Amino acid sequence: MSEGSLSSQSVPVYVAGQIHATDGANMGDKITFANELILDDVYELDYAAEPARLSLVARQDASFSIGHDTKIGEAGAVIHLDCVLTFMSPDGSISDALLLVEVDEEGNVAEIYLLPFNALQSKAEYRLVGIDRETAHTKFAQVACVSFTRGTHITLASGAQRPVEDLTVGDRILTRDDGVQTLRWIGTTTTRAVGEFAPIRIVAGALNNSADLLVSPDHRLFIYQRTDELGAGRSELLVKARHLVNGDTVTVSEGGFVDYFQLLFDSHQIIYAEGIAAESMLIDSRTRPVLPDALSESLGAHVPGHSDLPHAGLDVQEGLLKRPDAAGLLKKASSR
Repeated sequence: MSEGSLSSQSVPVYVAGQIHATDGANMGDKITFANELILDDVYELDYAAEPARLSLVARQDASFSIGHDTKIGEAGAVIHLDCVLTFMSPDGSISDALLLVEVDEEGNVAEIYLLPFNALQSKAEYRLVGIDRETAHTKFAQVACVSFTRGTHITLASGAQRPVEDLTVGDRILTRDDGVQTLRWIGTTTTRAVGEFAPIRIVAGALNNSADLLVSPDHRLFIYQRTDELGAGRSELLVKARHLVNGDTVTVSEGGFVDYFQLLFDSHQIIYAEGIAAESMLIDSRTRPVLPDALSESLGAHVPGHSDLPHAGLDVQEGLLKRPDAAGLLKKASSR
């Protein structure tokens, strides 16, 4: 699978050596995989430890490999999702995290990573209260799925706008590339709006959107550049919402809970949300676990249209977007 694959994703992780048990049976040891963990042990994040972004590429066997644009780990190495860990802070708050294991060519453990679903604090005590070996893929799929938030207006075939929560299976939706398409499935998830689950708010007008648009962090927006303001070398771009965060017109909306909606078509589509183009759900080995079992089984091993095509190679690398005026440049580039 190419580096520009639709199935790649970047997530913030800590290496195991940054998190140690400070009380309990494993006191002094770094965090490790499920078989060696003991409930009620207390873990702390090392002082001033910072996460690094790990690039993951989905493989057909439901495992992952490390992408070439990763900031940590060995590019090409295999990553397995080991378990979901649940920690309790002294104030009683609960934090979930996903444990990932990198293996070398001989199948030996090369590194262990922790992907927290909300921010961890240095020197805070986190008591291990849950080890779940069954739901790691489903939990990761919830992060990987591109989702719209409650209240987002989606453009129907008629041109009318309808809130995403009012859509039903069978509705006819306007797409950019394939005209009118039928909505095949709608997924819903309610989660705390923290960390990788906190939506990105794009304020009205920032990208010529008619109202504020809130989407999941890795949701990709389709931009057609009339002039190549970013220097991407092409007119059609897919840009992840989190890469546009500037603290002003594009912000992280943390706090409380968020209702996420996933929209599935027979093929991966670009649809219109609050008047701007955004992708629909893509089925691959990352996202498939969120589907109901009956639907997943009916789809078979391969879902026609859910592949790297026709939007492969349109992703904009984060480096081109690391500038406070990126959203403004894209608005200018796409304006008539």
